[in-house]
Amino acid sequence: MDFRNVANDPKSSARAGLITTDHGQIETPIFMPVGTVGTVKAVHLRELKANINAQIILGNTYHLYLRPGLNVLEEAGGLHRFNGWDRPILTDSGGYQVYSLSAKRKLNEEGVTFQSHIDGSRHHFTPERVMEIERSIGADIIMAFDECTPYPCDYNYAARSTAITHNWLARCIKRLDETEPLYGYKQSLFPIVQGSIYRDLRINSAETIAAANADGNAIGGLSVGEPTEMMYEMTELVCSILPKDKPRYLMGVGTPANILESIALGVDMFDCVMPTRNGRNGMLFTRNGILNMRNEKWKNDFSPVDEGGPTFVDSTYTKAYLRHLFVAGEMLGSMIASVHNLGFYLWLVKEARKHIIAGNFAEWKNQMIPKVTQRL
Repeated sequence: MDFRNVANDPKSSARAGLITTDHGQIETPIFMPVGTVGTVKAVHLRELKANINAQIILGNTYHLYLRPGLNVLEEAGGLHRFNGWDRPILTDSGGYQVYSLSAKRKLNEEGVTFQSHIDGSRHHFTPERVMEIERSIGADIIMAFDECTPYPCDYNYAARSTAITHNWLARCIKRLDETEPLYGYKQSLFPIVQGSIYRDLRINSAETIAAANADGNAIGGLSVGEPTEMMYEMTELVCSILPKDKPRYLMGVGTPANILESIALGVDMFDCVMPTRNGRNGMLFTRNGILNMRNEKWKNDFSPVDEGGPTFVDSTYTKAYLRHLFVAGEMLGSMIASVHNLGFYLWLVKEARKHIIAGNFAEWKNQMIPKVTQRL
């Protein structure tokens, strides 16, 4: 994988870059739709390409390991061939899912034993095993196995957890060095900075991750319930330490405003389930604000969803029609909303890139944030 810095905003730390992988290029800043089990919920691949123009999507190691299973993925020739996506893919390590299954897992320095949420069967993840699983899935960018600390957590827990994450990273790197990609193209490892909300732990973790000299680096353990300003503070601190010649990925973030603010702090890559999850529940993001499509006020509104803005779905779909679909419980409503929201997120980061290159990103961001955060 190669990363090239294209432009920098003069009044912030925002930057435009270009990531090159064996499955294609990614223009940054970028938002990556989440395809947990090999599919972005309610969205066809043709819409991801034609309407949304997604340059990279995510797969989830934990879920793909359990279902369809590694034998199926290897027989298919990896996730790209299994789901038909011929552009870059990133897989997380399963660390966040293990974190979310705290009632069904046991964690120690060796690894994690957990119960499947599907059938209750027991499984054991170690850093070595996770690297083997991510080899089998075959994503272009693979995440190191880590422990995502909860919020809140006390300092001693966060310190122990961060030390475990660093130890696991060394084991991930060693196992990758001992193995080869299975499908004839390169896989790039991204380590993950942890440390909860403690500045000294974040500094130590960022320095440790930077010293690994990986192809890119990620910031984890944020957007897990901490105050937004604390998330920005930790992000800015970590970005000031991580190398400038490598892409920076803020995991699990977030709202349109979160993304714009984090771009200003130096983040290049984002993912979040919000556009599709909220879309399925009737919440739409537009350049003028947020719409609740179940609201009575849209019942007789026959204007486009984002009037005067970018169009990602058929322009004949009006607010009134979309509200009708949600009130009637029709699946098409969730599909339209998911495509629209993903399209909007990709449009937003593309516009951010344009303004970074033009040198006026900071001013544009400050104009956009009040608009995208208001409820219509």
